[in-house]
Amino acid sequence: MKVFVTGASGFIGTEVVKELLAAGHQVLGLVRSETGVAAVEKLGAKAHRGSLGDLESLKSGVRESDAVIHLAFNHDFADFAANCAEDKQAILTLGEALVGKSGPLLVTSGTGFSLDGKPRTEEDPFNEVRPEWPRASEEAAGIVAKKFKVPVIVMRLPQVHNQEKFGLITYSIEAAKKNGFAAYIGEGKNRWPAVALADAAKLYRLALEKGTAGANYNVVGEEGVTAREIAEALGRGLKLPVKSISADEAPAHFGWLALFAGLDMPCSSALTQERLGWKPTGPKMIHDLDRAKVFESVSV
Repeated sequence: MKVFVTGASGFIGTEVVKELLAAGHQVLGLVRSETGVAAVEKLGAKAHRGSLGDLESLKSGVRESDAVIHLAFNHDFADFAANCAEDKQAILTLGEALVGKSGPLLVTSGTGFSLDGKPRTEEDPFNEVRPEWPRASEEAAGIVAKKFKVPVIVMRLPQVHNQEKFGLITYSIEAAKKNGFAAYIGEGKNRWPAVALADAAKLYRLALEKGTAGANYNVVGEEGVTAREIAEALGRGLKLPVKSISADEAPAHFGWLALFAGLDMPCSSALTQERLGWKPTGPKMIHDLDRAKVFESVSV
């Protein structure tokens, strides 16, 4: 089928585009710049200039396609609320434009955080939208399904990694460099789920081809890597000490990332693996961190 992919030239989008093309699909990739155009066309896909804020560009992209994979999100956390509102409107626009099409809308969300220490499953509802966490991707997905009767699938992402990028942990590396030590909060027992980039891309393709409308799929290879394990890997890579800090000290060390640094976010993908026949085989998070290219130039 012909798939409209937002964020096609991004970290995850590039790998998803490769996966789709290798499986015989056609891809129309939304990009914001000439650099993005060149990157997408180099992969063998067709580029479509536009942005999440340009709703007409989203509509025209859908008109040329059978299905949509929505990966784009503005990760400028200085204006997080506005970016979340933009994302919600983009999802509603994509969904309405898909009316009458054959394929689904895949909406990207996060795995969320645990309230009871148990790993979140595909059956758990999305975490409630609130002022400190205003992302409403799943709320918008629900509106699209109900209002426009479009098949919608939610993809819940953890920290996606290879040896170049590590999701939010990429920002932890910068914080450690700035402060001269890698940190975790308290005992560092809070957990972040993770998945290798190639495994994530494969699951997006499987969900597109075999997914069930209304389903949530957890794109998770590891249920939870502890904050202490992550900090220790950063310490090894950066040749820096590793310290425990208090929750009150977290904003000074992590900046905006302090909002997430202490959250316990274990997540299971058991149902996803069973339902889609997906088996993550990629490297573990710590394996990739221990081989991170960003650490190659670090001297003792």
